[in-house]
Amino acid sequence: MFGTIASCDIETARLSRNLGVTCNLGFSCGGFEDFGMRFEGENMVPHKGEEEEDGRQVVVTETAPFQFHHQPLLQQQHQQRLVVGYALTSKKKKSFLQPKLEVLARRKGIFFVAIDLNRPLSEQGPFDVVLHKLLGKEWQEVIEDYQQSHPEVTVLDPPGSIQRIYNRQSMLQGMADLHLSDSSGSIFVPKQMVVLKDSAASADKVVEAGLKFPLVAKPLWIDGTAKSHQLYLAYDRRSLAELDPPLVLQEFVNHGGVMFKVFVVGDIIKVMRRFSLPNVSNCEKAKVDGVFQFPRVSSAAASADNADLDPRVAELPPKPFLEALVKELRSLLGLRLFNIDMIREHGSKNTFYVIDINYFPGYGKMPDYEQVFVDFFQNLAQAKHKKRQHCK
Repeated sequence: MFGTIASCDIETARLSRNLGVTCNLGFSCGGFEDFGMRFEGENMVPHKGEEEEDGRQVVVTETAPFQFHHQPLLQQQHQQRLVVGYALTSKKKKSFLQPKLEVLARRKGIFFVAIDLNRPLSEQGPFDVVLHKLLGKEWQEVIEDYQQSHPEVTVLDPPGSIQRIYNRQSMLQGMADLHLSDSSGSIFVPKQMVVLKDSAASADKVVEAGLKFPLVAKPLWIDGTAKSHQLYLAYDRRSLAELDPPLVLQEFVNHGGVMFKVFVVGDIIKVMRRFSLPNVSNCEKAKVDGVFQFPRVSSAAASADNADLDPRVAELPPKPFLEALVKELRSLLGLRLFNIDMIREHGSKNTFYVIDINYFPGYGKMPDYEQVFVDFFQNLAQAKHKKRQHCK
């Protein structure tokens, strides 16, 4: 009806039987532990492996079936139960709903329940949270109607806010109005223009707009396909004719070949480095022409967290700056689950450019994402409990 999704019930039977999973629940994820930072309150804490409260690491293997530990009755009574209904594509479900996340969540009274897309949403639940990432106008209307009739349910995130992110023209609008004057950095958006048709005829408009080559070419719409994430570098006017509109042309900014992926989960921020395109010299601009396709930089294989980099390039954005930026973006976008692709202008100390924003990105690539989401959902549960108590 709205796309492919694996159907299942509340998954009690599946998770109550012994789990045989080959993974280490205290993993450090390929060296990210030195650089994947987590901001909690005033502390910037390097992530380590997951541990129980008594300090023991949790390990699940094929030969050691997982045993559930029953909590004391008093502790169960004080624990806030949270039911998260999810509507995800099969690919997103596979990458996000990992066994470790489900086990850690259940220990804290958080239960993931698949939404049946063939039944009216209002007849399912009750849910405390609806977590979704499905495309299409039909699903958008369903979730908007559900929001209106169930205002007590937290929808992650509002469809109208998500749609803005799927358009690369509207995605970065309003960035100039962010209030970051008191932070330790400055933020910009590369100069850009939209080409709706006839890329060849856009060459004169590029000059009129004051854009300088090379230009990064991106599809205007993000529709969940691999093609919508294909990026190209156009070195001259003639090369624009090789590009398929509609697209966004964005001035390339030298940034030392490193991009910062800033993951946001509510109030929690994590930063990771990714390799990006190297600087383009004036000599290269004069000699090179044509269009070249970008390599994908979103995968874990493109991580630069373990690389021996120039400290001036590798230094993470300042914590106060990131906190101020994320706070402003949460308000501007109306989102709680997103990531920012950000670069530091080469040769500058703290001049940054936001080049892309993604809704509900691949959190499975983010170290320690399971505990981050458990903390996030726990905070939601506590906030809902306090609101109910206040209304009594």
